[in-house]
Amino acid sequence: MLTANVKTDVIDADAHVVENERVWDYLEAGEEKYRPTLVAEPDNPERQHWVLDGEDLGPKFPSPNEKQSEEHVKRFGREVGTPVQARELSDVTQRLSHMDDLGIDVQVLYNSLWLRPLTRRPEVEIALCWSWNRWLANVWKLGENRLRWTCVVPALTPTEAAPQMRFAKEHGSVGVCMRPFERGKLMTDPFYYPIYDEAQRLDIPVTVHIANGNPDLFKLLNNEAGGGFSTFRVPTVTACYALLMSEIPRVFPKLRWGFIETSSQWVPWVVHEAVRRSLGGEHPVSMSCLRDYGIYVSTQTDDDFSYVISYAGEDNLVIGTDYGHGDTSSELNAISRFKVMEDLSPQVKRKILSDNPRRFYGI
Repeated sequence: MLTANVKTDVIDADAHVVENERVWDYLEAGEEKYRPTLVAEPDNPERQHWVLDGEDLGPKFPSPNEKQSEEHVKRFGREVGTPVQARELSDVTQRLSHMDDLGIDVQVLYNSLWLRPLTRRPEVEIALCWSWNRWLANVWKLGENRLRWTCVVPALTPTEAAPQMRFAKEHGSVGVCMRPFERGKLMTDPFYYPIYDEAQRLDIPVTVHIANGNPDLFKLLNNEAGGGFSTFRVPTVTACYALLMSEIPRVFPKLRWGFIETSSQWVPWVVHEAVRRSLGGEHPVSMSCLRDYGIYVSTQTDDDFSYVISYAGEDNLVIGTDYGHGDTSSELNAISRFKVMEDLSPQVKRKILSDNPRRFYGI
């Protein structure tokens, strides 16, 4: 019988910030014209959208209130409630204290606004990315090096990404966040090679968090039947398969990749398909492709770890809480649950909780 006493520095590989008005305080002089404002929906005042010059940039991510959190625990058994000042990082000390309560030493922070299509205007995207990255740089300074983060970059103009990536790396960033689809392009398109080239030079990974930056695809898939599964998870899994079958692992052989908040149940299917479909080709994919290509995948506590590990190996899996959100991926008690799982050895637990995310993020 295994015990809960797995001694290790725990890295939460998938945590979030929920953007508020303070994010845009980091716009520079001359960029105030690009400052979004929050506008409530007429029939649902609690639901707010970021709006700029009449353009809907997307909703402020809805986080569950206390009652909704209690109902979520009763229904699913997963804790999701977080203090508003902690999830919005207006009180960094409160966030660190909550991390202590959850048994987390380091969190890697992802955005909430860039999960959906943002602005169509390149100049606006550049300014908003800079402001968000400056905000997280300040959070990192206040966070005792426990709040690391993945920077956002202007996907409409990849050639403008390098300065922001360099700034981010110098201020605590441990990755560059890409969406699987951006407008009419898949993330494997050579259009994004300037971003990947700089990421490889800086030795930071490309973190593909579940998202969907294609407005038409988002509209098509965002329905009652598919929900977040078809809207966000399926495009992310598709992007991983496309990466395996592309030239990118050979063009950028030292670049690490992460597919975050997708669960890991799909890994055997995708690896099997890539191996099978590449047989006889010029560049066949091997069963060890995740290790070969530096690809890491985040897990959930209800994943079939023995099955997943048989395809992914032990060294390319990480785990996160999805802190700040309240959806099917969110589980504040993921770390404590994972530690007491009886079908994994202490060595494997240490890898997933600490060794693997430390190697992946370069922490």
